[in-house]
Amino acid sequence: MSIKPSAVLWDMDGTLVDTEPYWMDAETRLVESFGGTWTHEDALQLVGNGLIDSAGILQRYGVAMDADDIVQRLTDEVAFRLRNDGVPFRPGARELLAELRANGIRTALVTMSMKRMALDVVSLIDFTAFDLVIGGDEVARPKPFPDPYLQAAATLGVDIADTVVIEDSLTGVRAGHASGAVTLGVPHIVPLDDTPAHELWPTLEGRTAADISDLHGRYAKETSR
Repeated sequence: MSIKPSAVLWDMDGTLVDTEPYWMDAETRLVESFGGTWTHEDALQLVGNGLIDSAGILQRYGVAMDADDIVQRLTDEVAFRLRNDGVPFRPGARELLAELRANGIRTALVTMSMKRMALDVVSLIDFTAFDLVIGGDEVARPKPFPDPYLQAAATLGVDIADTVVIEDSLTGVRAGHASGAVTLGVPHIVPLDDTPAHELWPTLEGRTAADISDLHGRYAKETSR
């Protein structure tokens, strides 16, 4: 019999919600406002990164603003889109999240977006979705460092080896794996074939709390220390 994990730790952008197009639109407008160009391939460099790291890349593309100001501007634009266009959940994500909650499995949202934007997203979910929300402005080192996930586990009071991390990006999968969590990759914009994810699922659609418990059971001993 599979044993339920103590918690499931969710990435947000690209994993729980499909906000990457919102970020890419905001980045394009920002770079173009300084006379530069920003392609889809350029934008892929930022997927999963900490916002300050992303701001540094945008500066190299000609955005003559302080890094903190870049972060604030992008966050404001994406938050506006979320409020006006709604929360675009990834296939199966909302349903799986709700089932985890119904089965008594604790959940945390661990994102490199600013916490205020993460809380905006959470406020638009029509049930109590998370026990904990950690934003990128609350961690010492961003993904791909393990710090965000280790901080989440410590705050929840659980062993990181007894958790499952769900991620869609290379940096996120690396962070989850480095933390010692069972790490599930669900590719979205970028492929994850060469990442250290314990498993790759093409989608969360149709997946259940039992599937997550089975995944945890297959790899928990491998991640324990």
